[in-house]
Amino acid sequence: MEHIAVSQESTKLSASLMRGVLEVDVHLSSVSPESLFGFAERRNPKRAFLFVSRVLGKHIPVKPSVMEFTYGSLAAKIPADLPGPVLVIGMAETAVGLGAGVHRSYAKTRPDTMYIVSTRHPVGDQIFARFEEEHSHASAHLIHEPQDPELNTLLRSARSLVLVDDEASTGKTFVNLHRALADAGLHNLERVVTCVLTDWSAGAVCSNFGGAADQISLLSGAYQFTENPEASLPEMPETGIVAVGDWPIDPANDWGRLGVREVEDTLGRDIQVKPGEKVIVLGTGEFVWKPFLLAERLERAGANVHFSSTTRSPIALGHSIEHALSFSDNYGLGIVNFLYNVAPGQFDRVFICSETAAQAVPQSLIEALNAEVIVDGL
Repeated sequence: MEHIAVSQESTKLSASLMRGVLEVDVHLSSVSPESLFGFAERRNPKRAFLFVSRVLGKHIPVKPSVMEFTYGSLAAKIPADLPGPVLVIGMAETAVGLGAGVHRSYAKTRPDTMYIVSTRHPVGDQIFARFEEEHSHASAHLIHEPQDPELNTLLRSARSLVLVDDEASTGKTFVNLHRALADAGLHNLERVVTCVLTDWSAGAVCSNFGGAADQISLLSGAYQFTENPEASLPEMPETGIVAVGDWPIDPANDWGRLGVREVEDTLGRDIQVKPGEKVIVLGTGEFVWKPFLLAERLERAGANVHFSSTTRSPIALGHSIEHALSFSDNYGLGIVNFLYNVAPGQFDRVFICSETAAQAVPQSLIEALNAEVIVDGL
């Protein structure tokens, strides 16, 4: 059970999980903590708990306008005086859409930015860097080498890094990424900015990089997890595969793995919606930014739109996870994927967006949600 108690000094939150008790102390927050996240229990022996974002559009459906407000709020906190070029990196899989949104907002203020994501799906010929997210259900990350010469030059000449993730727990993943980029040849870096929704790292990034780093977030605080020594550890499905599956990705439809300056809104251009119609647009795995642009467009057209995405993340039912569907991934990797808090019959229309062929999308998911499949490039 979750509860919230407010004191003059800070906001206290706690959750009793099967494997222990999570206690949170919110120090600073731009928004109310309960509107920003809830709790859930990971099916992961390495870490028992999960902060479930209410604004990310990954585990809880969110209105596109709320997501866009979040992007703008974070981008406004990024220092305006960063030396350019500025390289913005979104972290797979959870924050690739968040990173794209922050980049879109920040890029309105200056022309010398580019966006690239870490990924578990190789698409290009060259891998620029590899690094580890050690507590994750899928720990290995890849950064591709941009194929476009202009973007490649921009990457290699970057003087500032903006690293975007949904949360920072210890800051170690950011440190690992920075080290991997430096080892790969980014020798001009002068400034590092970590940009997260919730920051629990107690200034760890600034401690590592000194005055050359800034940590920005919508909320910062500290947590403590008291483990129940008698609780059994869960079995975690195999989700850490980093490979090209049976349904490879077309590099021509890239939205960030190979680096971009901007992404065109091209998905499902012929879709028409009625005012007030209840619609959900679903991304699949890392493919979330173009689906978000579609959701944003349908919301502007007057529909009651929410956005969410399938994920590799194995989470137990309870707390902020009220419903779960499981099915095989649409990349042909043979790993289980999940969709949370989207129940059959909840929406008038469901659009599942895929960067793989339509027949790669699991028929069981399509039938359960009575969904239409929208394929990138068609």
